Order: sequence, then C-alpha cells, then structure tokens
Amino acid sequence: MLTPYHILPPTSKVWIYQANRSFTQEEVWEISDILENFVDQWKSHQREVAGYGSLYHRRFVVLMADENTCDVSGCSIDSSVKLIRELEQAYDLNFFDRMKVCYKITDALIGSFPFPKLNEMLETGKINDETIVFNNLVSTKTEFETNWEIPLKDSPFAKFIKTV
Repeated sequence: MLTPYHILPPTSKVWIYQANRSFTQEEVWEISDILENFVDQWKSHQREVAGYGSLYHRRFVVLMADENTCDVSGCSIDSSVKLIRELEQAYDLNFFDRMKVCYKITDALIGSFPFPKLNEMLETGKINDETIVFNNLVSTKTEFETNWEIPLKDSPFAKFIKTV
C-alpha cells in the first residue's frame, strides 16, 4: 500500500540502492512509476506493506516500509530485490556495486569513485573531510534523515582515510 513519506513512522525500515550512474530524465519518470506500482502492490505474507519508494538525486532508489503494521521479511524482501534486478536489466544499471562511493559535487550533481581511490581523491583535493558522502548503511527513516548525507569525516569511510 503506497504510503506518503511524511506518514511513515521514524522506525520505518529503509533500503537504499545506489546506481552506477545517474538516471536520465526519461528514466526518472519511468522508474518512478515502476516504484510506485511496486510499492502499491507490495505484500508480506499476503498482507499489504505500508511502503514508500522514490528516487533521490537521480542516482538512488529508496524503499521504506512501516514494520509496525507488517513485518517485511523473506519473500517480501526477495520481491523488492527482484524489482531492483529487473531495473538493472531494463536500464543497463548496476545497483549492487558496493565498492563505489557517491558524493555531492553540488546539490544537483552527484559524483562517484571506486572505494580504493578514496585516499587518492583526498590527496588530489577532489574531495575533503567536509565533502558530503552517502551512507547507504542507514536502516531506518530517522537514520535516513539524519545520517544518509553526511560529511566524509563522519561517515563509515572515515576509518579508511590514511593519516600523515
């Protein structure tokens, strides 16, 4: 059951899928419709999932579910992963490359680089400790709102920065 974002409780479960490239405007429209239709029909153990799905920054698919009304597990999670795999195939995307770091170049422009190049990006000045990166490990709506877009120095990546 498609649920407006503002109605979902702070404890809602969050899944973030980061694409290997930005979506075109046409893809944004198409994928947004696909997500809306999926969430509207999303079920767990034959019960409707109060859920939300949207694109962020033309780069991320974000799904949320209110687990207070219906536990999302097993087949319902499998169905969401199946959807993401279908989007990969249909749009020539990769949502499962966990070795890419996305960061804000501007509010409207998102860049990415392979994780092993983290220190090189810092040394060349392309990013710094204050660069906003995306922490896709957040798991609740509250964490999404407070810890998804954070400075590099506060991110899980910070422990991999070489100090001089």
